[in-house]
Order: sequence, then structure tokens, then C-alpha cells
Amino acid sequence: MKLTINGIKNQESWKKAGITLPGYDVEAVSEKAKKEPKWVHFGIGNIFRIFIGGIADGLLEEGVLDRGITCVETFDYDVVDKIYEPYDNLGLSVILHGDGTREYKVLGSLAEAVKAQSSNLAQWNRLKEIFASPSLQMVSFTITEKGYALQKADGTWFPFVESDIKSGPDKAVGAMAVLTAMLYERYKAGRYPLALVSMDNCSQNGAKLRESVLTMTREWQKAGFLDRDFAAYVSDEKTVAFPWTMIDKITPRPSEQIAEDLEKLGVEDMQPVITGKKTYIAPFVNAEKPQYLVVEDSFPNGRPALEKGFGVYMADRETVNLSERMKVTVCLNPVHSATGPLGVVLGYDLFAHMLNTDADMMKMARMVAYDEGLPVVPDPGILSPQEFADELFNDRFPNEYLGDTNLRLAVDVSQMVGIRFGETIKAYVEKYGDASRLTAIPLGIAGWLRYMLAVDDEGKRYELAPDPMNEEIQEQFKDIVVGRPETFTDQLKPILSNERIFFTDIYQTGLGEKIETMFREMIAGPGAVKATVHKYVGSR
Repeated sequence: MKLTINGIKNQESWKKAGITLPGYDVEAVSEKAKKEPKWVHFGIGNIFRIFIGGIADGLLEEGVLDRGITCVETFDYDVVDKIYEPYDNLGLSVILHGDGTREYKVLGSLAEAVKAQSSNLAQWNRLKEIFASPSLQMVSFTITEKGYALQKADGTWFPFVESDIKSGPDKAVGAMAVLTAMLYERYKAGRYPLALVSMDNCSQNGAKLRESVLTMTREWQKAGFLDRDFAAYVSDEKTVAFPWTMIDKITPRPSEQIAEDLEKLGVEDMQPVITGKKTYIAPFVNAEKPQYLVVEDSFPNGRPALEKGFGVYMADRETVNLSERMKVTVCLNPVHSATGPLGVVLGYDLFAHMLNTDADMMKMARMVAYDEGLPVVPDPGILSPQEFADELFNDRFPNEYLGDTNLRLAVDVSQMVGIRFGETIKAYVEKYGDASRLTAIPLGIAGWLRYMLAVDDEGKRYELAPDPMNEEIQEQFKDIVVGRPETFTDQLKPILSNERIFFTDIYQTGLGEKIETMFREMIAGPGAVKATVHKYVGSR
């Protein structure tokens, strides 16, 4: 059984293996998308394929969508070459339930895969064609929070952004430059309306996307690359809208065990690959069943019937903002960022196994959400914060079949601590004058900084997960030696006081010295991290 257009024509074999096939004509919906694209997506990795691609697949099955999604990769072109083209753009969704059962479904909603590569003329011209099409209604994004970043922590341009600004639209490389270049093509073709929908896991994601596009526009206009009227086109949200969203679905790296199980069922070539840019990806995607996508309903050129998709809620901006704040600043992401890096230091591979077996780590996780977060989070109305947290701790977090790793949860934490911890810290300052009554959140911040030393609680070295600040922080910490607390002096100050990282100066909130104390205790020697966690949460 091959995961290809021809391969899925042998329906009996797939049925016998318990794998559901598309109930619609995959070739027809792909062809329609190529001729008249309606929905484009940037960032075509795991979360996109199983969640956004899964929503589109469901809409196709219901007959409320008549074409697939145009898939655009802006960063890792190996994904197109190794995962899309060899499998005719088909994906295989594997839903992992807490009781160990699985649902298998072939997804045929991914119509075309395009590389956003200005050095590849054929692909670049195809992208221009897509954006010039009047039928295009929405462009969605899962490019991670760092995909929108144009400046380093010190406020200077990233080198690739500086190069994009100097080189102009036809030589764009970074995602935001590529997008702005394509919006310029749409402007020249007829100033057609469009919705640009960030589905990335960050606060006020639509505002972040808009600011990056407007910044690229300003810089290129200064350099004389763009028409004067283009800024007015891209700034008018009645023409080019940037809806806010909240997205939630735990999607771990592809499991080698699942690859083996699929091959035993008779599906060929299911092994995961690690690309040159360290993307972990496979022909299948494994994830949990629960999913939430709350979308601001602002689409100037119309939209697909998204509200008919599983787990999708259409709402106004304020409701989206409150839903996102509930998830990203209180219930889910702060728990991941507070305990995931610590889990790496403590030697736990799987997040769920850590919570299920280590009472202190479970207590700390619950403190982050229930004790410290819920008291200061507003209720979005469409989702109850208490019920959302209960589902996480009763069903989602303990699901060991998900195979979610602490190392994955440590990816790019420097880009996320501001929203995941900073908002709650600021809420405590506003309510109480300072945030000194917090315990689990500062413990999580100290744990992340302890993780950055790349030495576990037994003194063994490990490789850090990818993060744009790894080198900078490791350079800052180069003199700190685990087992010699006297080597720790004031190395945390430039990080904890950096408002670009935490959206506040942590020292001014009353937590700086507390975090320094916790960090110092964590570097006392072997077993110090475990002892420190127990000291602060074990007796509660």
C-alpha cells in the first residue's frame, strides 16, 4: 500500500488495514485549487497537516468546501521534496486516544506544495500567480512565533531581514518579506481584498503579523521598491485583514513506533525524516483528538465555511483575545514552558510520563494553571477556563500515547516566556502591587534558565532544543559551573531585566531576586534541581 494517488485506488487493502480514505475526489479538488486558489497556507509542517489540513478534509467530506489548500513552505524546502512530492501531497492523520486506540485517515486536502523561494524562478512565478488570483480569500500561517520576528532582542535587524530590506521584493528570503512581496503582486493585479490569518501560538498573532508586514512595507518604500499607494492598500483592514486566532492541538513529533505499526499494516515508506534544517517530519502526523481554533470573523473577500469544521469557533476579536489569553497565558502553554525544560534537566523524556510519575512536577504544573493563572484570567465566554484546565489535567496531559517530549516543549522558549509568564506576572502586579506571591511561575523561569546550562541533574551534558537565543544565553552563562554556586553572580540580570523577552522588567515585579535564589539552589550539585522543586512545591 503506497500513500499516493494511485496507491489509494486499491481501496480494499486500506479498508482492511482500518485506514479511512477520502470520500471525495482528491484529484478534482486539487485541480480546482490550482486553477482558482481559495485558501493558501504558509508553514506546512506537522500541526498544519493534521489540524488545518484535517479541518479542510472534514469540510471537503461534508461537501461545504470544493477545493484543497495551496501549501507554501517558506523555511525548510526539504519538507516539499521529502514529504509532499513523493506522496502526491497526501497526508496520513493518526489520532491517539488516551486508552491507546487510534484513528487513521488519509487526508487529500493538500492540493499543491510550493516553495517560497525567490531563487527558484518557476516556484516564485507560481507563487505570484496564486497571489494575483481574484479567487484567493485567505492565507493562513503556522510559521511559529519566530517566523514573524524581524529584530533581535537588542532591537537590531536579523541579518536575513537586513538583506531582504536591501535586496527588495524580487529577492525576498524571509517569510515576512516573501509575504509582503506577494501582497505587492496582488496589489498590482487589481488591489484584491484578502484575509491574512496567523494561526500561530502567540498573543495577538494577527497584530504581530500586521506589524511585520507594515514594517517590511515601510522599509521597502523608503528604498524605492514599492508604489506609494501600496501602503494604503495593505494598511486598510477592510481590504487586507489580519484576523486574530487562538489555536490548540498537542502535536508531538512523528513517532517511530507508529511508523513501524503502519508498515506492519502494509503501508510503505512511513519512516520519519530529519531534514537538514532539523525539521522532524513523516508522511503521517500523530496528535491528540481535542482541538480548538477560535477565529476572528474578518474576511474581506469571503471565506470557506470554517465554522463547520471540528473544533472551530468564529468570534469577534475580543473573544479571540480572551480565549487565547486563557490558553497561552494560563491553562496550557505556561504549564508546558514551566515544566518541559525542567523535565529535560530531571531526565524525563516524555511529558505525560513525568506528570504521571513525579508528584512534585504534577503539583507544580497544577499550581501554574489553577493556583496562579486561573485567579487572574478573564472568562472568554465561549470556553470555560476551569473546564478547559480540567480537560487538560484529566485527559490531555496524562495521555502517554501522545509521546510528547519535554525536549519539544523546550523549543524556542525564549520567544515565548513573555506571553506565557509575563502576562500573569503583570496581572499580579496590577492586582497586588507586585508578583512576589507567585511560586510556580518563577520556579519555571529559574528551571528554564537552569536548563540552558545544558547539564542535567546528574551532571551529564545534553543538546539544547533549537532556540534563537541559545548562543547568546550560553555565552552569558559560560562561567557558571554546576556544583559551584559561587560561579553564579549577576549573569541572569541582562535576561530577567530585558523587556523584549518578558514584556516587563522581572526585577521591578518583585520576582528577580526570587528567581536568582531558586536558580542558585538548582546549581548546588547533583540532585539539586529535584530538591529545589520539592522545596517550593512539595509541601503545598
